[in-house]
Amino acid sequence: MSNGVLCAIDISSDDQDAHVLKVAIQQASLRGTHLDVMTVLPDYGLSLVGSYFDKNQHAKVEENAKDLLSEVVARHTENKQNPETRAVVATGSVYEQVLQLAKTTKCALIVIGAHRPELSDYLLGPNAARIVRHSHCSVYVVRD
Repeated sequence: MSNGVLCAIDISSDDQDAHVLKVAIQQASLRGTHLDVMTVLPDYGLSLVGSYFDKNQHAKVEENAKDLLSEVVARHTENKQNPETRAVVATGSVYEQVLQLAKTTKCALIVIGAHRPELSDYLLGPNAARIVRHSHCSVYVVRD
């Protein structure tokens, strides 16, 4: 069995990344390996707005995100994937968390989605571009 496949999706927009998850499921199946599906939440506690939230707010958001991600994964992997599929919720910067999990799990492939870049993306660099530049494994970028 080869190292796993890591798929990073945004669960904040319903099934916007369903096509990304489908590609990740196919890649994990072709490789005969497990699939880790992750989403990344902003860290309300460390940001300037952190003082405006209840100190338990992040824990509530994280728990809700875990439930939602597990539901999305179950809906799209039903009868298509082995039981080794994991749903992972991380907190912080998207590209940093994706790269950190990829390094920790020693995955063989990262599957991410890419949207049409806006002007700010050209200046700052979107998450997908940063992941591609800094990843130590192959990255499959799925376009809309």
